[in-house]
Amino acid sequence: MRDTESPRTGRRGPRARRGRLIGCTLLVTALGAGVTGCSSDGSPLSAEPYDAADQISFSGSLDEGKPADPDKPLEIVAKDSDGRITDVTAVDAAGRRLAGELAADGSRWHSTTPLAADAQYTVRVSTEDEDGAPGRKVLTFTTGKPGTAKRLGVTFGPEAGTYGVGQPLVAELSEPVKDRAQRAVVERGLKVDSTPAVTGAWHWVDDKKLHFRPKDYWPAQATVQVRSNLEGIRIGDRLRGGAAKPLTIRTGDRVIALTDAAAHRLTVYKNDEEIKQIPVTTGKPGFETRNGVKVVLAKERFVRMRSTTVGIAEGSSESYDLDVHFATRVTWSGEYVHAAPWSVGSQGYANVSHGCVGMSTADAEWFFDTFRQGDLVEVVNSEGDTMEPFGNGFGDWNLDWDKWRAGSALTADGTAPDTGEAARLRPATL
Repeated sequence: MRDTESPRTGRRGPRARRGRLIGCTLLVTALGAGVTGCSSDGSPLSAEPYDAADQISFSGSLDEGKPADPDKPLEIVAKDSDGRITDVTAVDAAGRRLAGELAADGSRWHSTTPLAADAQYTVRVSTEDEDGAPGRKVLTFTTGKPGTAKRLGVTFGPEAGTYGVGQPLVAELSEPVKDRAQRAVVERGLKVDSTPAVTGAWHWVDDKKLHFRPKDYWPAQATVQVRSNLEGIRIGDRLRGGAAKPLTIRTGDRVIALTDAAAHRLTVYKNDEEIKQIPVTTGKPGFETRNGVKVVLAKERFVRMRSTTVGIAEGSSESYDLDVHFATRVTWSGEYVHAAPWSVGSQGYANVSHGCVGMSTADAEWFFDTFRQGDLVEVVNSEGDTMEPFGNGFGDWNLDWDKWRAGSALTADGTAPDTGEAARLRPATL
């Protein structure tokens, strides 16, 4: 070996190159690497990064002369016993970051999320030699095209628009996903950004549907964006992520109606200030109104309500066929807040309805004009059951935060308590 001076340390002789790796035999393209000597003060710690190409090797997903296999992890190894890897970032052309794990001693980094198929990645590796001088290597590689696997489509809901602060996000999948590990891949690929930032999590309703909600209600006047980063990502042996249309919604004021069934009174709060009290009637014995938090689903200026649609036989003592105005729907099974001029004498005094919250026509019109989809209606002190979380509207808020997070595939055992580390949503793009 020629006795030449090291551009990193100023030492002469072969020791300066001890343990340096041979160049990778992989199909990579260096984008840039500075090779400079020490700074003017002679300290290697303040030197510009040196070219770390011969200190690291790549394995696992790369073969010489071929695109990388997206079904295998990316692995980077430092083979110089006097040096170590200090940081790795890998990002594809779409801006998706490849998550990874670095060994405590800096000897190895490996990806922990799947690579996308038919994608180009840029990898930036930072190293440190035995003297603490920094090294750097930047390279690109491409992954192969996907095979004949099915594509997982994702449709987000609701439609773009402005909603109340209780509106959950919905992700509908085109294929069922049952395996917990595959569900975790899906969740990591579904990105939610909120301005202002909130803490939130996905919850699997069933094999093809997820809901996302914050720990608490959305902030008023927030902007919420949801998108999928799953395109090309391997989810299962025969399933890869497909394209998905992103969604942006906004929230309006924080509007909540608190209905006290025992007091026969509904109180409306706007941005935490009481703005109106309304005398009401709720469900009578045998037809009690559901307790709990409900989310406004829709508004109908006119709806014909018939008892036969809820299992009450026509002609029986409890049958009815009514034309109802200013109906604000809170369950799919037919619970509304609506005008009930026939029961005005009982409103504020007794519960005589078949489960709906009834009020005067003037109050129902005001309620109809004040509330929007996604606003909240909470019922307390009823003898009825609690609103179910799913299947009859949005009862998502009736699960406490620990139970909500237990429905995520990203918690350690499905019952992990909140650690403050759940998806922290930031307005910046990721």
